Amino acid sequence: MQNYETLSAFVVNVVLVTVLGWYLITNLQWYDYKLSRVISKHHKPLWHLMYFFVPLIAYYTTGKFFIIFFIFAILPATFIWYKRLDKKLVLTWRVKRFLILLISLTLFQDVLCTLKHCKIYGVLMPLTIAYIGSFLIEKFLFATFKKEAKNRLKSIKDLHIITITGSYGKTSIKNFVAQILSKKYKVYATPRSVNTLGGIVANVNNSLPEDTEIYVSEAGAREVGDIYDITTFLEPQTVVVGKIGEAHIEYFKSLKNIIATKLEIMKSPRLKKAFIHNSVTDEPHEKVTFFGDDISNIKATLDGIDFDMGDLHLHTSILGSFQAMNIEVAVKIAKDFGMSDEEIQKAVAELEPVEHRLQKITAGGKIILDDGYNGNIDGMLEGIRLCSLHKGRKVIVTPGLVESSDELNLKLIDAINKVFDIAIITGALNAELFDKNLKVHNKIMLRDKSSLVDVLAKQTKAGDIILFANDAPNFI
Repeated sequence: MQNYETLSAFVVNVVLVTVLGWYLITNLQWYDYKLSRVISKHHKPLWHLMYFFVPLIAYYTTGKFFIIFFIFAILPATFIWYKRLDKKLVLTWRVKRFLILLISLTLFQDVLCTLKHCKIYGVLMPLTIAYIGSFLIEKFLFATFKKEAKNRLKSIKDLHIITITGSYGKTSIKNFVAQILSKKYKVYATPRSVNTLGGIVANVNNSLPEDTEIYVSEAGAREVGDIYDITTFLEPQTVVVGKIGEAHIEYFKSLKNIIATKLEIMKSPRLKKAFIHNSVTDEPHEKVTFFGDDISNIKATLDGIDFDMGDLHLHTSILGSFQAMNIEVAVKIAKDFGMSDEEIQKAVAELEPVEHRLQKITAGGKIILDDGYNGNIDGMLEGIRLCSLHKGRKVIVTPGLVESSDELNLKLIDAINKVFDIAIITGALNAELFDKNLKVHNKIMLRDKSSLVDVLAKQTKAGDIILFANDAPNFI
């Protein structure tokens, strides 16, 4: 009987540590594997109490009754929490290494502690050692992978690197630059929104073709020094600093700090040309070309954009008047690379929309504007303006602005009230503010997006236009 109880306790211990480790690594993956951000910047800190500290406290305080609490409370609650997530854990090699190390430490914990103290250290010690061990392993592996990537960049003869940063529009500019230049050169661009040093290193090692002539990447930041690290790794010859605003203001504390961080890109040792939005700085520099003022006669509808750049008239099916500015800098770069006006006009006319950024989709008689990856006020207001041009009913699905202020969210709410018939608000982050101030005919508040498909099926019909604005994951 005693052996059975010991075995049961051991199994529960292993499963508990695995569950807590799964919760920990899931949150670390969301927040770029930085424990400080998981602790201080998490958008739902109550989750830490419910799914980590309560099970941990119960393990040390409930004695022989813990197994009952674990089986009938902790496991079901954690399972339901994870099932409802829309951004689940991706089993990368980093995650697998952490979980293998964690489970191995738990299984062989009798080697690491005396039986007398296993109750004290049996959960905390494997978690702590696995986190520290995984951190050190990743540091070592990353240094090795970074060196390999650096050598790979050097091995590609005459490779020209273009790196793009800014608060808004990085991915759009990257895609427009890559699409236009690809009409004349062999261009490769980082996929999706890959913009961290780790993501870029992995992309160079795993995907950059040997015959690439121009490599286009974007650089994102959550703290001072992030852009500098990417810049000194890539050493781009051409850089772009797009429009800067208060995105991620909670990390940088001030707009001045954001601007200073983005301008770290100017420290590239091989810098030849910089294209900087005129709102960032007006300080003249021999290598800087400003953009943002050379576009005129913009006409932006649900069919695309028409605008002028000096004597050059451009048309594209890309949606959103703000995209004219992003196309403007792409055109300036194309001219710098020797493309003719005729080549540029044709390339702009053939531009493909960037996925989830005012991407127009027609389905079931409904027009869908997928602006899920846009999280800034200017872009969201433009999406709303485009919806106002539609003759039928108008529906918006949004969590509001994330990592922003109540003032800007109230500005967004005011715009929604003037245009939409139905507003579906997802998530708890801005729920109270939207519930109090939304005045649309039909207001629907959803705790998360698990029921969104059913709600849309019931509430929308052919002839509607539906704007998905800022598709933030439900951990936010």
